[in-house]
Amino acid sequence: MIRAGIVGGTGYTGVELLRILALHSEVEVAVVTSRGDAGIRVDAVYPSLRGRINVLFTAPELDTLASCDVVFFATPNGTAMLMAEQLLARGVKVIDLSADFRLKDAAEWSHWYGMEHACPELISEAVYGLPEIHREAIKQARLVACAGCYPTAVQLGFLPLIENGLVDVNHLIADVKSGVSGAGRKAELTGLMSEIGESFKAYGVSGHRHLPEISQGLRLVAGKPVNLTFVPHLTPMIRGIHATLYSQLTASVADIQALYEQRYQQDTFVDVLPQGAHPSTRDVRGSNNCQIAIHQPQGGNTIVVLSVIDNLVKGASGQAVQVMNLMFGLPEEAGLTIVALYP
Repeated sequence: MIRAGIVGGTGYTGVELLRILALHSEVEVAVVTSRGDAGIRVDAVYPSLRGRINVLFTAPELDTLASCDVVFFATPNGTAMLMAEQLLARGVKVIDLSADFRLKDAAEWSHWYGMEHACPELISEAVYGLPEIHREAIKQARLVACAGCYPTAVQLGFLPLIENGLVDVNHLIADVKSGVSGAGRKAELTGLMSEIGESFKAYGVSGHRHLPEISQGLRLVAGKPVNLTFVPHLTPMIRGIHATLYSQLTASVADIQALYEQRYQQDTFVDVLPQGAHPSTRDVRGSNNCQIAIHQPQGGNTIVVLSVIDNLVKGASGQAVQVMNLMFGLPEEAGLTIVALYP
């Protein structure tokens, strides 16, 4: 039985981890931390977990977390990097859901996240946690930096085209919409229902923190620099990401649909929909699935890929459990065979 700890058990991704791990047959949730709720039963704060999670919230202390086999950091940026090195030294595997170890350039990380990196010596060791690309490396890893929600939807959508050198990587466009839970559970004016309800807006057009992460991943696949225009949008829904991706063909391909189906045929959580389909965020809500559809409008050179995920599952906590399964030699789908909620 794997003893798991969760640092940051009261945020959306932390609670989603609890929901998923509560039904995982190979995991015991041993430690859940919260500074504000220390000493309170987890199921008293989240009654949905009654009968499933029988532990108290505790303060995030190294000695307590060191009793675990794996620790998930479901925390704001800047927290995991303060504890990861000490946990690794005590034989604990670390899965970070924040951005602390995603970018390989510490100076670039500091530029986008507005603070000095506290543990740059671990950046090179951290394996990027997108299993569909780095599955074998994840199996051997001690430290995994889980892919962000926007980067997951965008990279999975573009991947087969770029891997096969079929599109102009100097002119990639990602037009992406997200539900408000992607901003976390903190209380902010912009998160009020009266502010976001019946409204729709772009943000971060001049530069978003996930842009360098996406560019880094696509550059690794392409083997050369890429030029990506990434525009995120906030939508009046709680969960879900819908990425509409545009690229220009530079080489002929007999059957793009078949290309995608073959690329993802061994990937349990990527579902390439039938030709002409239009995926919806509600069809992946609550699941660890990414649904993809490919279009070639009017038979021209523009390829439009539609990619949808649940930002809290495949975009965060579900992907983290997928990573854990690989790190501990478990079936990749263990604990994650969750059918999407409908309606």
